[in-house]
Amino acid sequence: MGFKFNILPKEGNWRKTALFFTAVIIGLGLFMAQEAKVTSYLSDDPQACVNCHVMTSVYNSWMHSSHREWANCNDCHVPHDNVFNKYYFKAKDGLYHASVFTARAEPDVIKMKEASQEVVQQNCIRCHVQQVTQVKYEGWLEGHNESRTGRQCWSCHKQIPHGKVHGILTTRTNIAPLPTDQEDETVIPLWLEKEINKE
Repeated sequence: MGFKFNILPKEGNWRKTALFFTAVIIGLGLFMAQEAKVTSYLSDDPQACVNCHVMTSVYNSWMHSSHREWANCNDCHVPHDNVFNKYYFKAKDGLYHASVFTARAEPDVIKMKEASQEVVQQNCIRCHVQQVTQVKYEGWLEGHNESRTGRQCWSCHKQIPHGKVHGILTTRTNIAPLPTDQEDETVIPLWLEKEINKE
């Protein structure tokens, strides 16, 4: 006496099963995209960079720099030669960052890869082209004229725009910034608001 187990769906039912699993996969993908705030990475909003907590100290140091008023993260860290190249670079760099973050393999000190260094250098020159090319700086600093575009800007300007903070462990209990552009959310914690209102 033998039993037959048929794990395959009956003929005609395979479409329903395939449709069900396709819907589950798409649903999980959309849920993960919403949880990871994927669409925020298409914008130029610096808050998108803080979706990963490892960027908190870098974001906070930028917030206290003079560049905050003139440049956001994408102004410095993505190419600006054309739209395709900008989003291609963002996607490539973002997928690398996401994979490192997901694998919990982020280094204590975050350093730019060679491709990112080239992009940042070109953007420094793009924004500061007058300072780089002006003749009045001749003789101002020995060797400065020859090395204006020959070496990386941050080899001299080390404190700009991120200051001395370069690692995720350098700022103890570093708190991610709260968005201040939303009316329904308050920046002041409830316990503090109660204390303020007591007085």
